[in-house]
Parts: sequence; C-alpha cells; structure tokens
Amino acid sequence: MRRYEDPVEVRRGRVHGAEVEGLEIEGPEQFLWRGRLWKVRRVLARWVETGAWWQSSEVHAALGTDSSVPGEPARLRSAGDLLGERELWRVEAGRGGLETDGVFELSFDWTDGRWQLIGCAD
Repeated sequence: MRRYEDPVEVRRGRVHGAEVEGLEIEGPEQFLWRGRLWKVRRVLARWVETGAWWQSSEVHAALGTDSSVPGEPARLRSAGDLLGERELWRVEAGRGGLETDGVFELSFDWTDGRWQLIGCAD
C-alpha cells in the first residue's frame, strides 16, 4: 500500500459494511481526491487510533522523568493534544461502473475535523 497525507473532501452516508454491533453507522460514501470523485463500494475495516499521550510532557512531569528546568512547571498543552483521536476507514472504491478500482485508507481527525487519504492500493 502506498502512503499519502493528501487532504480529501468526504461525503458521509450509509455504505455497505459500515455497521457496529449490527447497527448501521454513517461512513465515507464518496470522496474527492486529486480532482477525481471516488464512490465507496464497501467498507473493509474501521478503527480508531489515539494520540501518543504517553509521550506528552504532562505524563513525563507526573512520572518525574521530565527534562525541563527544575522548579519550572511543565508546559501544558490542550486536552485535544492528549486525547486526540482519528477514525480510520479502509474502503473499496471505484470511479465508474461496478468494478472496484482500489482499496483506500481514509482518516478523519476529530481534533480539527479534517479528512485525509493516507493509503492506496490499486
């Protein structure tokens, strides 16, 4: 799978394979990538990744392993930095007809509300 970090526009809707515990959820139905419209045929997988909270200065300060100047408080970041999550979708998508043109990985960042295409195998 080739890796990317390309912004995409996504239209959400109901797609085949987007269920959680038997309930349908909205997922990426179409996406616009590099000026081309792709229609999602099927969701292959969906998962959520959290940010690397264990590497934050706040955690190191709490553990006493902070490398900042002694006596100075650790610089606090926003809760979004510590709790940042992104939703990942692996989908089959095509540009026309019934054939599948490729498998794509799309990422939705909850912190900034942004979609990205992060992988493609065609």
